[in-house]
Amino acid sequence: MTDLLRLGLHDLHVGLQGKMVPFAGYDMPVQYAAGVMKEHLHTRTAAGLFDVSHMGQVILRPRAGMAALAAAFEAMMPVDVAGLAEGRQRYGLFTSESGGILDDLMFANRGDHLFVVVNAARKGHDIPHMAAHLGAVAEVVPVTDRALLALQGPQAEAVLARLVPETAAMRFMDVGIFGDIWVSRSGYTGEDGFEISLPQARAEAFARELLAMPEVLPIGLGARDSLRLEAGLCLYGHDIDETTSPVEAGLTWAIQKVRRAGGAREGGFPGTTRILRELAEGPERCRVGLRPDGRAPMREGTDLFAPDDTPLGTVTSGGFGPSVEAPVAMGYVPRAFSAPGTALLGEVRGKKLPVTVAALPFHPTTYKR
Repeated sequence: MTDLLRLGLHDLHVGLQGKMVPFAGYDMPVQYAAGVMKEHLHTRTAAGLFDVSHMGQVILRPRAGMAALAAAFEAMMPVDVAGLAEGRQRYGLFTSESGGILDDLMFANRGDHLFVVVNAARKGHDIPHMAAHLGAVAEVVPVTDRALLALQGPQAEAVLARLVPETAAMRFMDVGIFGDIWVSRSGYTGEDGFEISLPQARAEAFARELLAMPEVLPIGLGARDSLRLEAGLCLYGHDIDETTSPVEAGLTWAIQKVRRAGGAREGGFPGTTRILRELAEGPERCRVGLRPDGRAPMREGTDLFAPDDTPLGTVTSGGFGPSVEAPVAMGYVPRAFSAPGTALLGEVRGKKLPVTVAALPFHPTTYKR
């Protein structure tokens, strides 16, 4: 796998006994010496440090004012961009003309520009996509000289405040610039936490300072996946993709009233017809939480059936949830089978085993509102 890209902190991960695996074109740590289970539980109880530098950081710098940029960016997705206050961040979704999801992302209003973070596997699509749609109103500038770290868990605030005291006053979805360190407060684990963008030249020393604190352990992709699954959060390319709409995926909370039918800026985004219709009438299928009976996980690709053996759909993410001490999964089923408590079957190694539709998330979130 010599064609894999290396993170700027590659040597640090290897030195921490990180087990390196291919992910989104990068050589990434899937776990460290503690192991996935301990890393997961440590993040839930203290603080975990993740290297997410593989993700795409992009600055959108307006050519003729923020209003024109906001309007053009808003035309790419069913999300309120114009109403996002300075110093705040929002979850967004690029949609296709057929109403599918091209990628999910985070974007922040930093006063005189927008800052966008996109998925690593979609950087090659998203950056040209933004350039094509925004080129007339903004300079699309990929950020290539900065690392991106995520510090997650109930002790994250106390830990980060020792190095950047101003971050303690931030709340969920706030963003701030503190010298050459850019910070947002969100996270894809369900826990309170921060994302920290900083110059690559400073990243290793900063990471080592964090890891020297007793509350902090390095966390790999394995625990990152089990944490986001327990939190009921989607992973692009698995739970959402170009074949799924935001409504099917249960992401209607990301579509603000101003963009819906009757809103001041109704529609006008790719896939408007399908997405507004599904908002009004309901989708044909829905993403649901799933709780398999027993201890055996139902992994991605497991086929789902009604009790009478009618095929219904498939599991899109599945594994063992260390915090809930049971297997958990997500998948898509017809709306008639989507109510929590609905009994289904999942085929595992040729046997159809009981699985029950469950409410999401499996583990409560602890964001600092």
